[in-house]
Amino acid sequence: MFSLSQEEHCAPSIDLVKYGELVVLGYNGSLPNGDRGRRKSRFALYKRIKPNGVSPSTVHVLNTPQATKAVSCKGQHSISYTLSRNHTVVVEYSHDKDTDMFQIGRSTESPIDFVVTDTIAGGQEGEETLITQSTISRFACRIVCERTPPYTARIYAAGFDTSKNIFLGEKAAKWKNPDGHMDGLTTNGVLVMHPKGGFTEESKPGVWREISVCGDVYTLRETRSAQTPGKLVENESNILQDGSLVDLCGATLLWRTAEGLFHTPTQKHLEALRQEINAARPQCPVGLNTLAFPSMHRSRALASLEDKRPWVYLACGHVHGYHNWGHRSEQEANTERECPMCRVVGPYVPLWLGCEPAFYVDTGAPTYAFVPCGHVCSEKSVKYWSEIPLPHGTHAFHAACPFCATQLGPTQGYSKLIFQGPVD
Repeated sequence: MFSLSQEEHCAPSIDLVKYGELVVLGYNGSLPNGDRGRRKSRFALYKRIKPNGVSPSTVHVLNTPQATKAVSCKGQHSISYTLSRNHTVVVEYSHDKDTDMFQIGRSTESPIDFVVTDTIAGGQEGEETLITQSTISRFACRIVCERTPPYTARIYAAGFDTSKNIFLGEKAAKWKNPDGHMDGLTTNGVLVMHPKGGFTEESKPGVWREISVCGDVYTLRETRSAQTPGKLVENESNILQDGSLVDLCGATLLWRTAEGLFHTPTQKHLEALRQEINAARPQCPVGLNTLAFPSMHRSRALASLEDKRPWVYLACGHVHGYHNWGHRSEQEANTERECPMCRVVGPYVPLWLGCEPAFYVDTGAPTYAFVPCGHVCSEKSVKYWSEIPLPHGTHAFHAACPFCATQLGPTQGYSKLIFQGPVD
């Protein structure tokens, strides 16, 4: 259902099987300065021409650093668990012809398929914010997809570096399981939340869990980087489902399956909804001028200057054109404004259409806005995201707008829009 312009740059062949897509929360269709190479707001996972998956094979218990280095330099994929200075367990991984592996992380080195950087809440289009100290791991996680139907995708913490190794040092959380195999957690962890009921208008939030290096599921640690792991959750798995959220401590990714994407609105559908709203000629109830949402491809900086752009009083939902009266606060220009229609006082913000189709749970009309950012999408989509607690920093969880990552209001996360039709 996606338009060719969205996907043609991702797929080398229309015959390839798509496993799914990862979409970064906080971006409204693209990165602030545009998608570039492996760094973009969404990444499609296609069946590779040649399988590159790996699976555990030989286990080495080594007692000297020299022996550990010798095993790690053999050219095979391996995971090293350093238990002490003179005690390391190295698990070698061999080629698996039945799976494809995709790696995600902050590093721009070649083993990373999808480069992810920290998401800045409320970041404006056309703006790049420099992160001085990122909390996202350079080799954060890996997704392994089965090459045969139903193309099951599994997520694992940590990714293999340029030497094909994963190193868990002395300070990393690691342990030996009852069956004898080693496992561990990365510094800030990889958290996953599977929604109950998939990604539909009827879905409800699931419980956030942590995924280990070997793909087991654990309850959350007391703090994000604590050395003691949570408890093993035996009846849950690392299999990604449509709508699963993956948090890398600095960026949160939404997993959409190929089947799930087939049922989402297309860019053309969202554009048709925009034109439908504009065709109804909504008016500013005070200025009586006709309002219109600008084209989705118009830059945010230019669009904010347009006289026709709709603005909303978030406390009541009345939609107006921009005007410069009704201020109740000298310091913050638009935080305390009185609606001329109902006299309710609250934030007064411009409206922005949600342009990322993957965030919609249905194809409904854009009639609701997130509070306080003013991004507009369907009623069911707004209500879905307002109930999802997203990790924030190393301790907190809160609901946020998926289009800009702005934290939603504690008492009012969204507002129903009230448009006035033309008088004539």
